[in-house]
Amino acid sequence: MAMSFFDQFASPSYLGIPLIAIAITLPWVLFPTPSSRWINNRLITIQGWFINRFTNQLMLPLNTGGHKWALLLASLMVFLITINMLGLLPYTFTPTTQLSLNMGFAVPLWLATVIIGMRNQPTVALGHLLPEGTPIPLIPVLIIIETISLFIRPLALGVRLTANLTAGHLLIQLIATAVFVLLPMMPTVAILTATVLFLLTLLEVAVAMIQAYVFVLLLSLYLQENV
Repeated sequence: MAMSFFDQFASPSYLGIPLIAIAITLPWVLFPTPSSRWINNRLITIQGWFINRFTNQLMLPLNTGGHKWALLLASLMVFLITINMLGLLPYTFTPTTQLSLNMGFAVPLWLATVIIGMRNQPTVALGHLLPEGTPIPLIPVLIIIETISLFIRPLALGVRLTANLTAGHLLIQLIATAVFVLLPMMPTVAILTATVLFLLTLLEVAVAMIQAYVFVLLLSLYLQENV
């Protein structure tokens, strides 16, 4: 029973072929494509309004050089929210519970921000490793600490997203199992537990959206330091 709780995080396969590629590409099929008409329907209008508001909020603290990342960050935000929300449906698989996928997003994007900073303003980028006014005896120690913290950033991005989604899915499955076990023996307690399960599901919906936003927001903050 203990091992079966973690079976939901295993990548499903059919005839020996992993289905994670379909789980990653499927969200893009669900979004309506804008038409060539002057007036769009309500769904496309809401979709465009949400993306525009998010992009404006994200690009507000960045200068003109960082605005080139608007399409990439907005697409990443929509993609993460979609696969996180689809993973809450029954008999589905959440690709973002895999640390390898999250690190595949975090490491290249973080490295791109570092390379941009080193190329455009190397003095300022290296200046982040040593705060101004540091005493001379602490300079070597602070440089080592700041360098380690710089390289931990992509790991923190990937682990944060993975840990939050994994913990939420495990809690939902544990409480759902408790409801089925308690239902024939103690119906009243089972109903109370089902209420907790419903509230936890609402919380997980919020977590799925918030974690996608935090992932992209932290990337924009790293970009802000280097542009």
